[in-house]
Amino acid sequence: MRESVQYDVKVVTPPVIGAEEFWDAEAAVWRLVEIYRRNTAFIREQFRMCMAQGFTQGVRYRACYPQIRIRVDTFQEVDSRLAYGYVVEPGAYATTVTRPELYFDYLRDQIRLLLKNHGVPVEIAESEQPIPLHFCLAGENSVEAVYPESSAHTLRDHFDVPDLEVMDDAIVNGTWVGKPGEELPLAPFTAPRIDYSLHRLQHYTATRPEYFQKFVLFTNYQFYVDEFCKWAQSTLDDPNSGYTALVEPGNRITRAGGVVEGSHASRQPQMPSYHLMRDDHTGITLINIGVGPSNAKTITDHVAVLRPSAWLMLGHCAGLRTSQRLGDYVLAHGYVRQDKVLDDDLPLWVPIPPLAEIQVPLEQAVAEVAGLSGWELKRIMRTGTVASIDNRNWELRDHHEPVLKLSQSRAIALDMESATISANGFRFRIPYGTLLCVSDKPLHGELKLPGMANAFYSKQVGQHLHIGIRALEMVREMPSERLHSRKLRSFLETAFQ
Repeated sequence: MRESVQYDVKVVTPPVIGAEEFWDAEAAVWRLVEIYRRNTAFIREQFRMCMAQGFTQGVRYRACYPQIRIRVDTFQEVDSRLAYGYVVEPGAYATTVTRPELYFDYLRDQIRLLLKNHGVPVEIAESEQPIPLHFCLAGENSVEAVYPESSAHTLRDHFDVPDLEVMDDAIVNGTWVGKPGEELPLAPFTAPRIDYSLHRLQHYTATRPEYFQKFVLFTNYQFYVDEFCKWAQSTLDDPNSGYTALVEPGNRITRAGGVVEGSHASRQPQMPSYHLMRDDHTGITLINIGVGPSNAKTITDHVAVLRPSAWLMLGHCAGLRTSQRLGDYVLAHGYVRQDKVLDDDLPLWVPIPPLAEIQVPLEQAVAEVAGLSGWELKRIMRTGTVASIDNRNWELRDHHEPVLKLSQSRAIALDMESATISANGFRFRIPYGTLLCVSDKPLHGELKLPGMANAFYSKQVGQHLHIGIRALEMVREMPSERLHSRKLRSFLETAFQ
């Protein structure tokens, strides 16, 4: 251990692990793992010692996140088709890293692209960003403890605690401004920001972050959860499916072959998640986000740090056209954003473009599952603008103003979550899409009431989930460099996807 004095406080840290340059991406990630393991173990050990022996006045314990750093001195031409994997101008770039074992494949792939596109080594070292105690004590290293506090000292006098000033979204929002001499961002999120979201995911979904898959379905209807679990169980019985296990809230695991580990969550979480797993996390995660744009923003804010390959919204909506029937599908091509939860992060004047990489598989999946094509497909699906609002009881207002706006926007459907999920996908550079099912037509006297669904609607709802699953399976077959559209990248982007 090393000791230093800062403002009459003795700071105890582990020995320095020197910076080292790497030309091999996998070796670089293993060095990140080494630093992170050693430093988080150090903090846990010191905390346990303090709990057993007491806290010493004037002594604090600190260890820092590992970091990746690269310096590029010249402008270099790279494959113009690429959306990520390179820095856009000369300079020094860096990012702090947390949970490198969880992100091993992601980090290896991002570093490999940097080495290939710039021909300079990456440097792995300890950063100057302290690891908060709280982020060292979760998951497999969970510690239940009631620590003493008095007027003389608090926990933050001895250990670093989460600091909101270093975990904001300035990088992804495009508002980041560096201090003189500070390295430019190499990745969209800092280590503290990622740690914060990993902990919130466990809280909201009752499943651990390592179970999340790269392809995500969001829904607001319990039927889809029931159908997903039923389908997952039958899929696991097929040895050729490629799926290996289903994880449910409480981290209950059903493996292929029927072996069950663990039990269901003792209480239902706010946004339960279900993970049909494949090797390399290429399976499908389904999350029931409930109702409203606040939930939609909350969960996507946190899922985004896992860098999923794509996410889709499958939900119910109000049809706004007389030609629509209950059970018709709506493939969102644009959005009217009246959800009000992202206005400060993504101004309303920013368009949310449709992504062909997602739109085409969604339309193909509808045609395949429904057994229709071409002109006949238009009988059950309409492509157009979806309006997302924050007032579930909008029907109770005077209709003149909202109906006029919906007509001017050419909206064909209305819901509460789709624009939020797609806008956050755009903001976080994650391919997004929306396929909704018309469940009522309030402007035409067809309200969502118990027992009022017709046979066509019941059939379509049964198909809806399987369309979303099939679309993601098609997306999964795309090479990663083709899936991540250049439409999602701004002028000065981070090299990491």
